[in-house]
Amino acid sequence: MRKFAPVLAAAIALATPLRAEVPLEEVTSPEGVEAWLVGEESLPFTAIELRFEGGTSLDPEDAHGAVNLMARLMDQGAGDMDAQEFATAREDLGMRLSVSASRDEVSVSARFLTENRDESVALLRTALAEPRFDEDAIERARGQVISGIRSDLRDPGELANRAFFEAAFGDHPYGRPGEGTEDSVAALTREDLVAAHESAFGRDRVHVGAAGDIDADTLGTMLDTVLAELPASGGAMPDRAMNALEGGTELVEFDGPQASIVFGHAGIPRDDPDFIPAFVMNQILGGGRFGTRLMRELREERGLTYGVHSRLQPMRDGALVMGSIATDHDNVDEVIELVRAEWAKMAEAGPTGDELDAIITYLTGSFPLQFDGNAAIARILADFQAQGLGPDYIAERNELIAGVSLEDAADVAERILDPDALFFVVAGRPELEIGN
Repeated sequence: MRKFAPVLAAAIALATPLRAEVPLEEVTSPEGVEAWLVGEESLPFTAIELRFEGGTSLDPEDAHGAVNLMARLMDQGAGDMDAQEFATAREDLGMRLSVSASRDEVSVSARFLTENRDESVALLRTALAEPRFDEDAIERARGQVISGIRSDLRDPGELANRAFFEAAFGDHPYGRPGEGTEDSVAALTREDLVAAHESAFGRDRVHVGAAGDIDADTLGTMLDTVLAELPASGGAMPDRAMNALEGGTELVEFDGPQASIVFGHAGIPRDDPDFIPAFVMNQILGGGRFGTRLMRELREERGLTYGVHSRLQPMRDGALVMGSIATDHDNVDEVIELVRAEWAKMAEAGPTGDELDAIITYLTGSFPLQFDGNAAIARILADFQAQGLGPDYIAERNELIAGVSLEDAADVAERILDPDALFFVVAGRPELEIGN
């Protein structure tokens, strides 16, 4: 079964002229799997993106890091193939496959040539349904994860980010690092990984984006083949997170050349009617480019940092508005006060007309450039579905951005920005003094 969205975004038409007349298809497989497809016959390959809701937040209390380690092992042997045999089979087909885990989802990315489609689909099915979790592969992946954890403990930005999420979410899964700790990863067993696989890959929570040389009927059949042997439903989702942040500062001791600062407070969910105005407003405040208020005030005017940004982070179980900056230790107090001041100015008065016009021009003009190939398109389609958006959003997105008024931006700034609630985590020298 298939149906067509009214048009596939003018975005795609502008970014990739060959796709100007290609509609976005909503596909439902014979077994009921829903997907979005952009078909394109001119290049003989297909990109598939699968998003399974849940991610590392599904880790049980006694197996932190299990979903992350499991995801790393999904291409390290499957069925009757060990890791080397699986890698050889994939290379012989010219197929690309990667699996990763984040707080809210496990992502599967696959690309394969049309001439090798059937064999590639069979290999993908085997990888997802029959991972081997061989002990030698587990130990290799375990060592890589532990090495990454140790590296993170030498990164002040990562230390500040971890402390921020722990302060925000406490005992909720969001409050702990998704990759686990050195001790928790060292203690994981093969049984933990098998359980993580059963929990993370439920057919009832998958979102699919596809782009390339494949039609709707073939895609539907392919999805039923790939997903047929996965569990019908995944593990129990965690409860909603209770944001525990209050205004203030926290010091994480780190003796490095600069201090890293992560800051923020409670944010706005993706399904909130004011999300688009909030997104536009934040792009003016701290979208990470030259010309934003934070960048202009802290770098261009005062030279306190090489870069600063803020972002909306609307996770499934809790939303934040947060940002980060690195600066010399002597500048920490000044930076904190300047961030609070810019937060307050935006909350009190909103953006100017010139700022709003400029950011709307940028956001609507840059959106088409994201659709720069089959892999990028498939990823965007899956991402939008995972965010709970409908297929018309692709065509309507720029109109929604352009429709944000000064009043809309000012109202949402007043609603969600609270300088007194800003919480700052500073990873810096033990003798550093920071104000509250």
